[in-house]
Amino acid sequence: MDKALQEYYEARFEMMSSQGWLDFIEDVESVIANYEKVLDIKDAEELFKRKGQLDILYWIVNLKRESETAWEQLNV
Repeated sequence: MDKALQEYYEARFEMMSSQGWLDFIEDVESVIANYEKVLDIKDAEELFKRKGQLDILYWIVNLKRESETAWEQLNV
């Protein structure tokens, strides 16, 4: 692995171990819990918008795990 890529992942892991990141993920998970409720969706347009929002929020919540997986694969 080249040095720049190694530094990229090390900085990412450092960020994700901070209290600020943990608080942010807690907030995102709270938003997800609210967005997963479908009873208040009025039409298909709002449903598709909500789906897109959830896709992004899930990506954020899973970023640490996905980064760890990529790191492990790069270090094989």
